[in-house]
Amino acid sequence: MVKLLKRVVQHPRVRQLGPGLITGAADDDPSGIATYSQAGAQFGYSMLWSLLMTYPLMVGIQMISARLGCITGRGLAANVKAAFPRPVLYGIVGLLLVANTINIAADIAAMGEALRLLLGGSSHLYCIFFGLLCLVLQVLLRYQDYVRYLKWLTLALLSYVAVAFMVHAHWGAVISESLFPHLWLDNAATTMIVAVFGTTISPYLFFWQAAQEVEDLRAANGALTDRAAGHGGADPGAGVRGNAARSAPLLPQMQEARRHLRRIRWDTYLGMGFSNLIAFFIMLSTATTLHAAGITNIQTAAQAAEALRPLGGQLTFLLFSLGIIGTGMLAVPVLAGSAAYAVSESFNWRSGLDLKLQEALEFYAIIAIATLGGVILNFTRLDPMRALLWSAEINGVIAVPIMAIMMLLAARADIMGPFVIRPRLRRLGWTATGVMAVTVVAMLATM
Repeated sequence: MVKLLKRVVQHPRVRQLGPGLITGAADDDPSGIATYSQAGAQFGYSMLWSLLMTYPLMVGIQMISARLGCITGRGLAANVKAAFPRPVLYGIVGLLLVANTINIAADIAAMGEALRLLLGGSSHLYCIFFGLLCLVLQVLLRYQDYVRYLKWLTLALLSYVAVAFMVHAHWGAVISESLFPHLWLDNAATTMIVAVFGTTISPYLFFWQAAQEVEDLRAANGALTDRAAGHGGADPGAGVRGNAARSAPLLPQMQEARRHLRRIRWDTYLGMGFSNLIAFFIMLSTATTLHAAGITNIQTAAQAAEALRPLGGQLTFLLFSLGIIGTGMLAVPVLAGSAAYAVSESFNWRSGLDLKLQEALEFYAIIAIATLGGVILNFTRLDPMRALLWSAEINGVIAVPIMAIMMLLAARADIMGPFVIRPRLRRLGWTATGVMAVTVVAMLATM
């Protein structure tokens, strides 16, 4: 088994996976697990169709954000800054920072509560531990090591696949309800659809994937520079890289750009597929157990895990709880990192996980503010679930203009050169933007 896993990990196609896979896995954070668990517990199998619908929309919009980062060599905030007025940029980035910090608070609270269920003790102390651990790993690890660590953490989500097969789902009903749902669109169902779409298509994912494509370019360019310098073919001074030099666009390198775009397509299809598959199994598991037992009021991921213990057994409870902790360790750095990239690009600060602390103090300061801010919120009177609702509402509202801005940027020849998005991807991107706009209107109408 170990040899098989090692062979799979070392496969060239698998080794190409990175930003898309990590972005997709981070989407199934503890707050997302709570949403999918609530949907399964409240509506049974009749809400599974929503995750089939979100997959192509996620693929389209995430592929556009990845292409923007890859082709321009700049993150999403830097591209917005170059093409739109500063108030637009500062408004979007400010709301992103607030929403991400609140989301971090909810995720860390879920991780602390999950560990308390497993080991006993104080969930608040566990919150401090998880917050500090995530922060230290982001500051101390090199980018390539950090990405490798995040890739391995995505395996924690496979626990939800195991849970789904352990609870004996009614697969005929699963297929039938996924393709032909029997759902009455009342206020509760509309609100849940909005929650699922808002959880699945989140702004922080756009900023993270674009930034990670830039990081990959920096790593590749740095390796090429180091090899050239080692063979006497380059000026040793070229190894000193500022943000502009380290994120040179791919436009002049047509063949290299096409190779990266093929890798982005494969990475994004698989990453978003993995994200939605896990979400599907979480919803399926809670529908099979909690909904069937009449337990329909689930508020947190930890509450879902605890409710599963008498219904699915100790092993099911253990896998569900460990999945919360594993995906939290993956999602918290993505939430903090995406905010740090956005703020740093807005003010022309040096940014990048491949930089040492003293080389990018402002960038790491934003990571610390977002992470520790999330920890501190768990020691206030702020209700984590109410905070999570606010975060979802903010994310839903700002997602629409960000997606529209991305679509406009990706269609501009002065920005993308010969790699402007083609009609099929353009239609998919605008469809995703339109669907999110409809969900926001529905959310505001049902508040």
